[in-house]
Amino acid sequence: MATRRTAAQTPPPTRRPTPPAAAPAVDAVDTRYLETLVGYNARRAALAVIEVFLPRMAVYGVKPVEFSVLSLVTHNPGITSRQLCTTLGLLPPNLVGMISGFEKRALIQRRPHPTDGRAVGLHLTPDGEKLMREAEQAAAALEGEATSGLSPAERKTLMRLLQKVYKPRSSR
Repeated sequence: MATRRTAAQTPPPTRRPTPPAAAPAVDAVDTRYLETLVGYNARRAALAVIEVFLPRMAVYGVKPVEFSVLSLVTHNPGITSRQLCTTLGLLPPNLVGMISGFEKRALIQRRPHPTDGRAVGLHLTPDGEKLMREAEQAAAALEGEATSGLSPAERKTLMRLLQKVYKPRSSR
């Protein structure tokens, strides 16, 4: 005997949800708000420079942070690892591997610190001096290219203003 379903027993028909209306296409991206932010502008400028920096420094086997470390050793013979970490905001474990890599490449050497028996000063080797002379010349050239749209006075102002953002007042 077949049973009949009553209206109360019949499941409602399944409805397909109606898709939302298609969003309008964006023809031009509005970046006006982001362009009011210092961090956004500084990051975009840094990315533009780093995009050129990376291939130019690859010739020397140097990444941006490594260039910064070697440049500080170049201009501060005897600088300690602690000073490097403080100046560049690096974590000591990250610097240890980098220094070891520089030693393996014969770019730097460690020497006893003249006044602190517990500290070790870092010095460039002759190979390190040669590499950094060339790398710093390349960096100066690419900085000139990257800021070619600025006058010398504008470039100097830009540098001063950026430094006001990241340097503590006492070191200016």
